Amino acid sequence: MLRKQNPDYIFPYDWFSLRIMRIILLFIVLAICNFTFANDSIVIRHITALRIEQAPKIDGFLDEEVWQGAEIATDFTQGEPNPGEAPSQKTEVRVLYDNEAIYIGAIMYDVSADSIMRQLSNRDDEGNTDIFAVMIDTYNDDQNAYGFVVHPTGVQWDARYSATLGQDVSWDAVWKSEVRIDSTNWYVEMKIPYSAIRFSKEDVQIWGINFGRKIRRFREMDWWNTLNPEIDGLVNQFGQLDGIQGIKSPIRLAFIPYVSSYYENYTDPGAGINSDSYSLNGGMDIKYGINDAFTLDMTLIPDFGQVQSDNLVLNLSPFEVKYDERRPFFMEGTELFNLGGLFYSRRIGGTPDGYDDVEFQLDSGEIISSNPSEVQLINSTKISGRTKRNLGIGMLNAVTARTYAKVKNLNGDERSILTESLTNYNVFVLDQALKNNSSIGFINTNVTREADAMDANVTGTKLKLRNKKNSINFEAGTAVSQKYFNNPDSVDLGYKYGMNVGKIGGNLQYGVWYFAETDTYDPNDLGFLYNNNSTGAGMYLNYNVYKPYWIILKSWSGLEANYMRLYKPDKFAGFNIATNVGATFRNFMTAGMFINYRPIETHDYFEPRVWGRHYTNPTDFNLGGFFSSDYRKKFALDGNANLRTYDESGRYRLNVSLEPRFRLNDHLSFQYEIESSNFINDIGWVAIDSVDNILFGKRDLITITNELEADYIFTNRMGLSLRVRHYWSTAKYKDFFVLDNSGYLIDSDYSGSDSVGISLHNVNFNAFNIDLVYTWVFAPGSEIKIVWKNSILHRGSEIASDYFKNFEALGKLPQTNSFSIKILYYLDYLSLRRKNRNA
Repeated sequence: MLRKQNPDYIFPYDWFSLRIMRIILLFIVLAICNFTFANDSIVIRHITALRIEQAPKIDGFLDEEVWQGAEIATDFTQGEPNPGEAPSQKTEVRVLYDNEAIYIGAIMYDVSADSIMRQLSNRDDEGNTDIFAVMIDTYNDDQNAYGFVVHPTGVQWDARYSATLGQDVSWDAVWKSEVRIDSTNWYVEMKIPYSAIRFSKEDVQIWGINFGRKIRRFREMDWWNTLNPEIDGLVNQFGQLDGIQGIKSPIRLAFIPYVSSYYENYTDPGAGINSDSYSLNGGMDIKYGINDAFTLDMTLIPDFGQVQSDNLVLNLSPFEVKYDERRPFFMEGTELFNLGGLFYSRRIGGTPDGYDDVEFQLDSGEIISSNPSEVQLINSTKISGRTKRNLGIGMLNAVTARTYAKVKNLNGDERSILTESLTNYNVFVLDQALKNNSSIGFINTNVTREADAMDANVTGTKLKLRNKKNSINFEAGTAVSQKYFNNPDSVDLGYKYGMNVGKIGGNLQYGVWYFAETDTYDPNDLGFLYNNNSTGAGMYLNYNVYKPYWIILKSWSGLEANYMRLYKPDKFAGFNIATNVGATFRNFMTAGMFINYRPIETHDYFEPRVWGRHYTNPTDFNLGGFFSSDYRKKFALDGNANLRTYDESGRYRLNVSLEPRFRLNDHLSFQYEIESSNFINDIGWVAIDSVDNILFGKRDLITITNELEADYIFTNRMGLSLRVRHYWSTAKYKDFFVLDNSGYLIDSDYSGSDSVGISLHNVNFNAFNIDLVYTWVFAPGSEIKIVWKNSILHRGSEIASDYFKNFEALGKLPQTNSFSIKILYYLDYLSLRRKNRNA
């Protein structure tokens, strides 16, 4: 037996809940009192754009006469490392415009060309380099903006900024820039066509704008309109661009056709299988400006085969693993659709619902000949934009094909098993921006399947209110989920709601939160939720220092407490308190530590996999820390570690990782990470036996992850990237127990082995991936990409004695090699029309 229950111990639920609510009310009162106090108001600087009749040549030389007559934006201030102080170097920016585009000319004064850091990188990678940036809030709503950034090497990156997503670098636009470096300074000239941005129909345009410059050798970030770190937000601290009038949104129509070819080889040395397959694909993306504010994006017969491989992991938990979205169509311009956190785009074209059920539908003598792990996406369309009254409207619709597994009998006869129905996915969003960076939003997600398959719908709302000084934040949200089965009267209805209020500005910040999710709330047909049937409340207190003192550039510290209960039946689940502290030092070393303490036993209602049962976790103490050295140097090192000990003999978790970075020169760089996770004498669910006993096991979970990334960037338009990842995880069971009705474990005579003594539950899991990607951007918006991908995925029961023997055995496992080439070409309607006129 692991632990015996103390029959005299009763956790004072009602006493604790009452005091939690009193503290929450106190925090709310403090926040309300602070609505009239806090930070200084934001000072808005103005610059006027100069209308021109003849566009300047985009060549990095600001020698045309039109530049000389433009107003100059200068007198930047530091955002880092000395907020509010004068910059180390002078910067000047000028703004021009005509009927086609806005033009930016910038001079970054310096002491010598050798002082300008300029590591080459891929597009949308900030890199270890100086930068110049312009950010434009075309609706002047203080919440949404476009960002255009240029490196001294000429590398571009662009981004969308929003209150929901923050910075989204997956957004790509087609625009021009050139850079020139002389003996001391560097110069940027940019042309941002109106087709790349959206704005209202107003004759007189008033846009928010800010200019930024990074001087990397000093780790310095300068801004034209001061960014005060004590004020939450970025876009709300922009200056103002005046003088633009009489412009119209052009016809925004672009076609991006592609053609791709794949060769795939599958080998299984153990089974003597070596098979090849070939495919030729074609499709198209279409971007169309419906009007000045709204854009339609459509992908027809998309090909996502070249996206980066997922970081697959061994999952022994009762919850699903959430993987990042890497498909460009579902990453670009999706800030509206993330309202309320109800949309998880990986559901579209994901694993078929019936993928794991095929083996249970086999007749005697049948085997599975094919079982696709991904659903084919037929098409997807999204429409998004924002009206002149700052109402954001978004609609996304996608259709996926029927998916079948194929099985064969001993005579070779084949039949199909439906694993996914023809399905339509839809998301509709309204997001009304309000004053003071506030907003109110509505979102509805819907999944409609053909025939008798289950349909689902989720409707949510979100409210965000802030005071004029942007120092107090109140948020509240609700959502209702509905699942429709074959019987129209059979509907599963669930809901959630939550709120948080806090002081978000200044050095001292604090707040409280509360949420509840019913036992029938389920958004997972088109959303992602680890578990429902929970309620929780918590509070936090943070203190940040933004200006240098002593040997420290900036520091932060925090304290929080969280209290959790099961929603139905209403029972205690857990309580923890945590604290953290960290700092960036004057040598640009960053380090910190944290403590997480659970002073009382917690009840896990999900690990037993049976409704109404729970497992009682012992108290535990988690201590960890991290460090990160100066990335400006050729060699840098990151590291972190944490040790979690339990009030149970011999049970602990130790995680350690190191991540060295090496920059050989401005073209070639390496990054390597090794991580070791050791869960010793861990306790987890194993199975349910023939008499409905819930079996748990004591096990050692050991995971070692090695990941290598290397980049060789030939030019600012061409690069080669390598990513190699090996994830090895083992679970070795030592003993087995039965979960009793009180949530504790008692001894069991279950051996966990078959008749010849082979473990039924040990796991040896390997996930090995290579992604080698060559990219050449041969024209704006157009590229050629050549990719080699190698994949080994295997789960067995025989655990290797050490890492190296396990690694040697990888060559004997089934693996897939894929070679592909994809050509994508950007065709702009306006450019084609101009060429025809000039012909």
